[in-house]
Amino acid sequence: MKIESIDLPAGEARAVLDAAAAADGIDAFSEQFVLGLGDARLGHRHLGARVDGELVGLAAGDGSSWEVVVAPAYRRRGIGTALLEAVGPGDVWAHGNLPGAQALARAQGREMTRRLLVMAIAGEALRQAARFEPREDVEALDLPGAVGRFGREKVEEAWLAANNEAFSWHPEQGGWDRARLTRAQEVEWFAEEDVLFLWAGGELAGFHWTKWHSEVSPEFGEVYVVGLASAFRGRGLGGPLLRLGLEHMVGKGADRVILYVEADNGPAVKVYEDLGFTVAEEHVVWTL
Repeated sequence: MKIESIDLPAGEARAVLDAAAAADGIDAFSEQFVLGLGDARLGHRHLGARVDGELVGLAAGDGSSWEVVVAPAYRRRGIGTALLEAVGPGDVWAHGNLPGAQALARAQGREMTRRLLVMAIAGEALRQAARFEPREDVEALDLPGAVGRFGREKVEEAWLAANNEAFSWHPEQGGWDRARLTRAQEVEWFAEEDVLFLWAGGELAGFHWTKWHSEVSPEFGEVYVVGLASAFRGRGLGGPLLRLGLEHMVGKGADRVILYVEADNGPAVKVYEDLGFTVAEEHVVWTL
């Protein structure tokens, strides 16, 4: 077995990632790390494990954390351990927090330092939650409607400002610029009509970016990113903003919607639970 640094391994990595997802029931890499396999602009680093020239394991790092995958047919051969040793100290994601990943992390002396919950709502509970009540103090517009009203420059600058205010603390979602927003809109699943806003006059109060999972059957929706601008917090807009996106996704035919939330964000978790969301899976960071 050989561990080596490799550049943009999208083609080779796909077979490993697909086999792991089929065996584990969950994707080993998050969306950004999958994009980083073929997009040099993201600046990710990749370490590959090879057996007889075949890529059988991969570690990807974005400068703040790593994600690791080993092909199911090559597990329990020390490949995961070798990749983690090559990664060294720092944060490593374990999507699904599967028993094998837990054992591997603990064997290295790593500790769980972050838990990201996937919460889901479906059926009648979703339909009950997906009821947006219009308010006189705000107007709901999708991205094309907002651009037509205010122009793309103003809309995207306001969108970025609200995002960075809402997620100033967040390691992945905070600190975005226009280039990062542009890249985020280049993904295959992006649709402008799935980005929703609440405007108060000419000011952006908040946004709800929804995602439609069309690659699976039955199709379902995701609360991808939702945030309020600082000036509009404490005005009771969080619930309406969330319901606006849920109503949009139900209108597209969703019978299930998911979202991601930090486990230690108690207030947010409670809001989602009160709406009818329940925990479906979890993703954790193991740190050495």
